[in-house]
Amino acid sequence: MADYCYLCGKYGPVERHHIFQGAYRKKAERHGFVVNLCHFCHNEPPMGVHHNKERRIALRQTCQHEYEQTHTREDFIKEFGRNYL
Repeated sequence: MADYCYLCGKYGPVERHHIFQGAYRKKAERHGFVVNLCHFCHNEPPMGVHHNKERRIALRQTCQHEYEQTHTREDFIKEFGRNYL
């Protein structure tokens, strides 16, 4: 699938990235916390989100900001396990 990378803006093949993984993957899907990333931004060191903690946290902070527009911080913590702000 070709689209724009959420992080670098490059147009081309993209990979779907769930911003919250593991036990929170389905919740991420339900809340729309999924972005399209080019392979480099997704899964290549050192900047790919699977290798770069700062980028991973920044995406989660963006989601938390969005979530808190209509919910409380306590709701977010109950849903996703912790506060990222």
